Amino acid sequence: MRGQDQITAVVADDSALFRSGLVGLLGAAGVSVLAEAGEATALERAVAAHAPAVALVDVRMPPTHTDEGIKAAIRLRERFPALGVLVLSTYAESEWVARLLAGGADRLGYLLKDRVDNVETLVAAMRRVAAGGTAVDPEVVARLLASRSRDDGPLARLTARERDVLGLMAQGLSNAGIGKRLHLASKTVEAHVAHIFTTLGLLTDDDTNRRVRAVVTLLRSDA
Repeated sequence: MRGQDQITAVVADDSALFRSGLVGLLGAAGVSVLAEAGEATALERAVAAHAPAVALVDVRMPPTHTDEGIKAAIRLRERFPALGVLVLSTYAESEWVARLLAGGADRLGYLLKDRVDNVETLVAAMRRVAAGGTAVDPEVVARLLASRSRDDGPLARLTARERDVLGLMAQGLSNAGIGKRLHLASKTVEAHVAHIFTTLGLLTDDDTNRRVRAVVTLLRSDA
């Protein structure tokens, strides 16, 4: 980031109209957009040239308009490990999210384009991934929790409240944010988080790493 509060970004979307509108929204919110791109190769060149804090990447880009954004995000993660990557999609595709975060959930996010209208939500997600966290769209999280809770794996052994806590953890909320959202005392949230870690077998790492690994457990297709 340039300055304490300003976040820098590169924006990639093949729709010039959407891209222009997004750049305008971000600029009005204090985000410095360093470059724009209409396809994946140009995106990677722009990131290499400008070293932004975050890359905003559309899922569907040329040439096939299918999953180029997911592939580009994975390549960016490999080439630029300090980069935050936030994928924007029209669709709540849990399989795409699982692919995106299969190698780890830190500095990655997946947000529906509907959220772009709420620029505060978008910028908050950008800040989370830039700081090393995870930001997954609430609609995607809800679908994943509903499907995984019917499996025989460890997620099925979580209580309904613990699944709520894990879902908010996947969205990037801190313990304080989770407590505020669910109207729970901090000690209660801490107890739920500790039990989630125990149930998922995440016992030996620091709390930040365990939070990321808990989110990965949720997002893995074979969880």
